[in-house]
Amino acid sequence: MNETSKKYLQEFKLYIEVERNFSKHTVTAYSSDILSFLIWLNNKDIKDVTYSLFREYLLYIQQFNYSKTTTARKIASLRTFCRYLYREKIIETNPALGVHAPKRGKNLPEFLTENEIEQVLNNIKMESPAGYRNRTILELLYATGMRISELSSLNFENLNLEENEIKVFGKGAKERIVLVSKRAQNFLETYIKTVRFLIFKEDSPSLKSPVFINKTGYRLQPQSVRLAIKEVMERIELPKHVTPHVFRHSFATKLLENGADLRIVQELLGHSSISNTQIYTHVSTERLKQTYNNAHPRAV
Repeated sequence: MNETSKKYLQEFKLYIEVERNFSKHTVTAYSSDILSFLIWLNNKDIKDVTYSLFREYLLYIQQFNYSKTTTARKIASLRTFCRYLYREKIIETNPALGVHAPKRGKNLPEFLTENEIEQVLNNIKMESPAGYRNRTILELLYATGMRISELSSLNFENLNLEENEIKVFGKGAKERIVLVSKRAQNFLETYIKTVRFLIFKEDSPSLKSPVFINKTGYRLQPQSVRLAIKEVMERIELPKHVTPHVFRHSFATKLLENGADLRIVQELLGHSSISNTQIYTHVSTERLKQTYNNAHPRAV
């Protein structure tokens, strides 16, 4: 990869991070996708990339058997990059015009029933401060529908427990308010007043201090929560792949099953498009069909 291509990549990364306000995760993924493309180009000048060369690269990545979702993202990355280069008049024509991502199958999100949620929560060992912290985190994830990255980023200034509210910053730094159940609030208040100090002895946390910390006093990272869930799942042998995001799916599914308005669920989840929220209506319908087939004597 030549120096000019490196320069274009750095400028593109700044563009999607600052001007387009993409999330950190998306910036990282897009930058990695573009880097792979530029390495494949070797010393070819980006200005010489044609539609045919672009298609040749897409054929090249097929050998890696990426999922449809990953392939779609890689194509989206390259199309965004090419549009940027064309906008900046670095290239005279856009070689990505007419290139479309593969259609992605509509995989229904994994979710837990209420009994399964209780089974997971009740099997978290709370004898240690870290165990109580982990239980509090999972209670919050299920009660609020937060992403684990949003929960990990919480500072004390984001909490308004008197009003049962938490301010979170989602993808693209979009701000929204999530609501906290009384049960989750009780866990959180006990954690803040008693347990947090046992994890790391801090004189007096400021409003900018992270709510959830590790034993060294630093912000707890999402990977630590994933490991805690994995430990519980291995113990109870629940036949589902459970991640922090499954609690978010379970939150949305339960709200819709109980008659919540789709727009309200969209707002609580922080989805920019209603189509992202509609997937949960399919989950609810599938579960309704399953219940009918199992319960009705003439269903089959």
